Amino acid sequence: MKIEILGSGCAKCNKLKELVEKVVNENSINAEITKVEDINKILEYGVMITPGLVIDGDVKIAGKIPSEDKVREWLTQ
Repeated sequence: MKIEILGSGCAKCNKLKELVEKVVNENSINAEITKVEDINKILEYGVMITPGLVIDGDVKIAGKIPSEDKVREWLTQ
């Protein structure tokens, strides 16, 4: 599974990355987590407001931090 955190390094982007890492570790999910800070790459996903979360090329959320339960749901389905 490939997980991308879209954002420039703001506090919300960092919090989203920590949240995703927590869920991945707690559920023993085999995932590659990368941080995408290149604005052009972020725009390619159609994301205008960060943070954004992309799982296997699919944008799950943009502009806000999802709940831990929602992240777990996306990563375990």
